[in-house]
Amino acid sequence: MKLTNDNYLILIGTKKFTERYHRDKTGWLKVSARGRTFRMTAEQVLNHILPVLADIKPSLTIKVEYQG
Repeated sequence: MKLTNDNYLILIGTKKFTERYHRDKTGWLKVSARGRTFRMTAEQVLNHILPVLADIKPSLTIKVEYQG
């Protein structure tokens, strides 16, 4: 089992929308609910994830899927 960053898909959203975050060979990508793609640094991804984990934004959910 390979446990590196590029094996995970992070989903953040509500009942009405979901944003996807994943890593490819050149870095992190965010795919918006409308399908637009944005390049991100690891720090930017963390800035999106931490408020959800800290329950500052209780309306959002987070799910991580292993894509091994």
